[in-house]
Amino acid sequence: MNSTVSLPLARLLAHTADAVQAVRAGRSLNDALARCPADARPGTQALSFHVLRWLGSAQAARALLAPKTPAPAVDALLLSAIALLWPAAGAPYDEHTLVDQAVSAAQRRHKPSAGFINAILRRFLRERDAIVEAAQRDPVGAHNHPAWWIERLRRDWPDAWQALLAANSQHAPMTLRVNARRDSAAHYVQRLAAEGLEGQVVGPQAVRLATPCPVTRLPGFADGDVSVQDAAAQLAAPLLIADGLAPNARVLDACAAPGGKTAHLLELADLDVLALDSDATRLQRVRETLARLHLSAHTQAADAGDPSAWWDGRPFDAILLDAPCSASGIVRRHPDVRWLRRSTDIAALAHTQARLLDALWPLLAPGGRLLYCTCSVFKAEGQDQIDAFLQRQPHASPVKHPPSPGHMLPLPDNERAAPQDCAPAFGASPDGFFYALLQNH
Repeated sequence: MNSTVSLPLARLLAHTADAVQAVRAGRSLNDALARCPADARPGTQALSFHVLRWLGSAQAARALLAPKTPAPAVDALLLSAIALLWPAAGAPYDEHTLVDQAVSAAQRRHKPSAGFINAILRRFLRERDAIVEAAQRDPVGAHNHPAWWIERLRRDWPDAWQALLAANSQHAPMTLRVNARRDSAAHYVQRLAAEGLEGQVVGPQAVRLATPCPVTRLPGFADGDVSVQDAAAQLAAPLLIADGLAPNARVLDACAAPGGKTAHLLELADLDVLALDSDATRLQRVRETLARLHLSAHTQAADAGDPSAWWDGRPFDAILLDAPCSASGIVRRHPDVRWLRRSTDIAALAHTQARLLDALWPLLAPGGRLLYCTCSVFKAEGQDQIDAFLQRQPHASPVKHPPSPGHMLPLPDNERAAPQDCAPAFGASPDGFFYALLQNH
């Protein structure tokens, strides 16, 4: 939390409450932070991440302390303060300082509520042990996820659901992908050390930093020597081209933004890549990523599920479908996701994934391969989706060499790993992903 010390805590708490209120109203944290003054954004982000990781506990405690829900803005400030005071969370500030500053924030923003907030927070400190114990009898309070999310994980992963929920409240590692055209992972670790940064090789091109840092501190970032990409996401490109593709083979990245996987493909091989995305604004990020890395691909804004609007009739040798999903595997990086998703979203997303699979499969050349992936730990978006597709498509079969990783859980002891030549190192604790590599017969 060192990034928060340069500004008054009361001000940061007020901005954090605004961000939390926005998320509870259904807006993304990124959108909320974009509205935050630039000088307060780093500190607000750090506090918001902390609060959103412990929001379920804070909500359960607030319900015990004040059963009548306060106005949204007041409730957001109160919940933020309680989450920052939660004992198991490692409170980043002295408790009395935090209460004092929360009251100061209320006096500036919601003056009539300042006394109420002061009374609730001081009661929480006095009765904290009893309140925490009572709050944790509620599954949402105990696990800091919506009830439907907890139940789905319990059903999908009966032996790992609690570990998965606990892992989501941890900080995700910052992992880099070294551009294979410009450097090796081992040599890049030496370059980091020369800049006072510690890194560890965790994959063929993957380097995990001991401590996250701004990309501006990374040697060669501006010149395209390195990118930020989780170890699990770095499996896509090597899996798709594992047995080699002919020079200038025709490859489709069907949902390409923000461009990390498109770039990785081009770092590994000379390919004719079409990067497609339905969002023209996000597609611009693909172009910017490729320009920084000195790579080139065709880009087009279009719905991958409607090939009649964009396909030129020439089959693809390989297709990467990084399908829209719940993002349930990257909650460590995006703690707002758990509070933004609804239980009904999963069926809707699974329908979209099935539509994309069915639409893109006919575009694949005989003998070609399609890699389906999602950053999800829910089986409805992973193995269940592929099992259903294989029932519909008799000419599709799982590739045996290399075998598909299937579900990869964001746990250090996850034994489901990709082939050794493209897998992250044991203990890397990558994001949660699902991969299925299919061949057209």
